[in-house]
Amino acid sequence: MEYKNGISRRNFVAATSAGVAALSVVPSITIAAGGGTSKVRLGYIGVGIQSHGLLKNLNKCPETIIMACCDVVTTKVDKFRGEAQQLNDTKWTNEKQEVIGYNNYRELLKRDDIDAVVIATPDHWHAQIAVDAAKAGKDIYCEKPMALTVSEGRAMVNATRKYKRVFQTGNMQRSWRNFRHSCELVLNGYIGEIKVVNVCVGPPVKALDLPSVAAPDTIDWDMWVGPSLYRDYSPVLAPPVEDLNFPNWRSYREFGGGMITDWGAHMFDIAQWALEMDESGPIEFNPPAQHAVIGLQMKYKNGVILNHANWGAQCEGVQFVGTKGEIEVSRDYLRSDPAQIVETEIKPSDKHLYKSDNHYQDWIDAIKKRTKPISDVETGHRTSSLCNLANIAYQLQRPLKWDPVKEQFIGDDFANMMLTRAYRGKWNFLDF
Repeated sequence: MEYKNGISRRNFVAATSAGVAALSVVPSITIAAGGGTSKVRLGYIGVGIQSHGLLKNLNKCPETIIMACCDVVTTKVDKFRGEAQQLNDTKWTNEKQEVIGYNNYRELLKRDDIDAVVIATPDHWHAQIAVDAAKAGKDIYCEKPMALTVSEGRAMVNATRKYKRVFQTGNMQRSWRNFRHSCELVLNGYIGEIKVVNVCVGPPVKALDLPSVAAPDTIDWDMWVGPSLYRDYSPVLAPPVEDLNFPNWRSYREFGGGMITDWGAHMFDIAQWALEMDESGPIEFNPPAQHAVIGLQMKYKNGVILNHANWGAQCEGVQFVGTKGEIEVSRDYLRSDPAQIVETEIKPSDKHLYKSDNHYQDWIDAIKKRTKPISDVETGHRTSSLCNLANIAYQLQRPLKWDPVKEQFIGDDFANMMLTRAYRGKWNFLDF
């Protein structure tokens, strides 16, 4: 099949409105038989290992029904389609809704009976698919990290706002009680004035150094590479469907951002949330000695220092250091010094953050209400930007000054070129 798009390069870093809380477009959601519940009809794009967890979680939302799925690997489409069909048949017993499989996501986007899409492809595809989905009038759930480059993230924001879409980024820790509670404690001064935030995640991205092998017949490898510069197949990048381990494309610059963007998109996101930086970011990036993979120091305009550091955490996590105490939070623990701080209940008179107890239902509710979800596209963009900028600082190995309003490095033309990437052939860039 020939994939055509006629996409042209444009100046995608144009200024955009931050957007209003309520969106003015009414989605084409239908009414479910019997219960009077608004039905939200979903299509899944990228149906590897991550998509199956998303499928189960989103299927628990009473309004959702699966219409279609898409992947460039035929065996993954077959596996996902079978699982999705079984869920449809069990959940919607009074009707028969067949799940249709596709290999070209643009065929899925053409369908008028799909309200929203779930994007769980490798990172190098996120921006192109999200922009195309917004143009097609679909609401969007996009896995983290939201974008492979800063420019791609801004284009995703602009397209979402232009077409009045509801966009949830997969930073689901914002919908977990311990992370929200730790951020509210920090925000309300329970550990005093914040001086330092330490984030423990893995190393930055690296150059691709994998040997090439012949691609199996089950994968359209040219389409898998898509907008990135071409390289031959490796099972490390796209393992067979029976391999239940996560693929390792995320470690390589051509397709991902390393652990800085993978786990960083979760943990730096919590730091940004607590510091009220959801629409901003650091102004300085100071990398460590040459060839180091940890030790980057970032600084905000208010003087708070954000470190990529192994501060003694047993796993990926965040440590907030204030003038009156410390809070440490991860998926395994919430603790503080003094210990009683984390037992403190947030008072009604304190500042409160957006409360979501279910990241997936929060997105569905936002679709129905036409409001911003807890991890809106701008939030996702600012988090992924911080991670992408950290990778640039590690790669260039020199201090960088950043303007979070203009989204440009100050006085460094070469670093600014790294805010985007080269695109090949027919996937020349994002046009909306």
